[in-house]
Amino acid sequence: MALIQIRSLAKSFGTSKSLVKAVDGVDLDIQAGEFLTLLGPSGSGKTTVLRMIAGFETPDSGSILLNGKDITNLPAYERDVNTVFQDYALFPHMDVISNIEYGLKVKGVEKSERRKQALVALEQVRLSGYENRKPSQLSGGQRQRVALARALVNRPSVLLLDEPLGALDLKLRQQMQIELKQLQRQVGITFVFVTHDQEEALTMSDRIAVFDRGKIQQIDKPAAIYERPKNSFVADFVGVSNLITGSSATAILGKSGTYTVRPERITLGNVASGQRVANGVIKEVEYLGPATRFLVELDTGISLVALRQNTSQSSVDVEALRNTKTTLSWDISSEYEVAG
Repeated sequence: MALIQIRSLAKSFGTSKSLVKAVDGVDLDIQAGEFLTLLGPSGSGKTTVLRMIAGFETPDSGSILLNGKDITNLPAYERDVNTVFQDYALFPHMDVISNIEYGLKVKGVEKSERRKQALVALEQVRLSGYENRKPSQLSGGQRQRVALARALVNRPSVLLLDEPLGALDLKLRQQMQIELKQLQRQVGITFVFVTHDQEEALTMSDRIAVFDRGKIQQIDKPAAIYERPKNSFVADFVGVSNLITGSSATAILGKSGTYTVRPERITLGNVASGQRVANGVIKEVEYLGPATRFLVELDTGISLVALRQNTSQSSVDVEALRNTKTTLSWDISSEYEVAG
């Protein structure tokens, strides 16, 4: 049995004249010990689902079971879950160790025992020696670790993370992605992570649930979400994808339907035998450092994006390719049909 079982979950906001379905009949099983990411654009329903699991929002209908127990209408403090927010929500007047101990103190844990547990949690997030500092004396990444330690010290069945890395700069966010996944493996607690960042989801998750307009569009392992998107929304939202459909599909692929081809699967020039071929003009060149992204307008009228690793050419050489003719090619096995 799944650790969390969500059935027909629904939640709307607004008045009868302007009712918005934030969550529209979501079914979801979350397994014990997994790192599950709820991914989607703003307003897709992912955060509302997280808040209903936490007990901060009450569903209009549906049910949430935790360890077989119906928690749908339980207050947040009676649920065996903890939440980490983007703004950390640390007490500024308390030092680090007091912030971490707070939840244990509320539970009535004896002083020496809660200090012992708090120090262990601090060591888990690699902040030993910082216990007497105030939040204002810490960097953003350190404050995030303190917030994690405060949540983990209670040993909840589930840790809910609401875009916890969103306030960090890119380099620190990438570092924290690795550390957070390592920490989850170390403590073995189920993590439910909300983000709109596709790369973050692909990097950290055991499984990803992709949300759009209050519904789960696809739930699967990161590689399956990326390589085998269920529909055009997932293909377009998770990473950069080329959608070939309509008359272009007939002209280029020789078949009808909607197909996706990832940019890194497309080669400029150097056509090999048996590959799909399309001619066009390079309209835009984006130098990304380790790679260059090309926007190519095909003779059929559609544009495709191709990605090439920068193994030899300089940025000046790459820029010179703008407005030149080229040939795109890819293996037929790189084409994946999706629902429109």
